[in-house]
Amino acid sequence: MRGWLGAIVRFIVSAFVLLAVSYFLPGFEILGFTNALIAAIVIAIIGYAIETLLGDDISPQSRGVVGFLTSAIVIYFTQFLVADMAVSVIGALLASLVIGIVDAFVPTELR
Repeated sequence: MRGWLGAIVRFIVSAFVLLAVSYFLPGFEILGFTNALIAAIVIAIIGYAIETLLGDDISPQSRGVVGFLTSAIVIYFTQFLVADMAVSVIGALLASLVIGIVDAFVPTELR
């Protein structure tokens, strides 16, 4: 049960991070907590699928340029799966940067 509780907390924290990012960054917009929570789940699923296919070196935790760009691509394509989410290419890059910085201090496993 502890694993499920931890996952729920991570998704809630990730949703708040997405809401904060959308408030402060141009080119990144998400409306409502529910959509942010759905986006956090979609981002985690896509990130997991990419890591499964390409290996752990692709994750943002590797702190490399490839992980950063992969995170930006995942964020950009999530807009096509989540209602009321709009992300420009620059917005995805900025969001990836900010989320990476936040993740360094508050690990959310957001991808």
